[in-house]
Amino acid sequence: MDAFDKEIITAFFVASISGETATDIIRRKLALSTEYLEERIDHLVKNGFIEGNRKSLTEIGKNSIRIVLAGGVFDIIHPGHIHTLRAAKALGNVLVVVIATDKTAQKMKNRIPLHNMELRRDLVRSLSMVDLAIVGQEGDIFKSVELVKPNIIALGYDQIHQEKFITDGCKKIGIDVSIARLQSPIPDIKSSKIEHDYGKSIYGI
Repeated sequence: MDAFDKEIITAFFVASISGETATDIIRRKLALSTEYLEERIDHLVKNGFIEGNRKSLTEIGKNSIRIVLAGGVFDIIHPGHIHTLRAAKALGNVLVVVIATDKTAQKMKNRIPLHNMELRRDLVRSLSMVDLAIVGQEGDIFKSVELVKPNIIALGYDQIHQEKFITDGCKKIGIDVSIARLQSPIPDIKSSKIEHDYGKSIYGI
C-alpha cells in the first residue's frame, strides 16, 4: 500500500464521521481525474480495505491506519499550537482535533472565549495537518473518544489531563489507546499570555 492509498483510506475514515463523501475530501486535497480515483478505490475494494458499497472501510481498512486524537480550546491559534499539532500528526496517519465547547472553554480559561466553538473548529480545520476538527461533547470527553476510536491520544505540554484517568476511561468504553505527551519548543507562548500582552500594548496596563 502506498501513500496515496493511505490518503484514500484516511478520507473514508474522515467521511464516516463528518458526513461528507470520501471522494469530495480527496479532491479537496489532490487534483485527480475521476477515472483515476475510481480505479484506486476499486483496487482498495478488491484488496479488502473498502467495503463493496464503496462508502465505508472494512475492519482491515480501519486497522491499516493509525488515528491520533488531540484536543484543546484553540481560541487564539499561535506557533505553539502549530508545533503541537504537527507533532501529533507525525504519530499516525489521521489527526482528529476535538474543540472544547464554549462552556468548557470558559471553565478552562476562566473567561468567555473570544471566538465561539464553531469558528474555533473552522479555524483548526483549515490547518493543513488536521484531517478533521469536531466540537466536543459537553461534560464528557470520552464521548468524542468513543466516536473517533483513536489509537493514540496526544496531550499538549500544558494540558493537565492525567494520563491514567484517560487510559482508564478509555478502557471502560472498550478502547485501547496509547497516550503521547507532546513537548513544545516554545512553552512560553500561550493564548492567555498573548491576550494579556495585547491588552497591555493597547491599553497600557
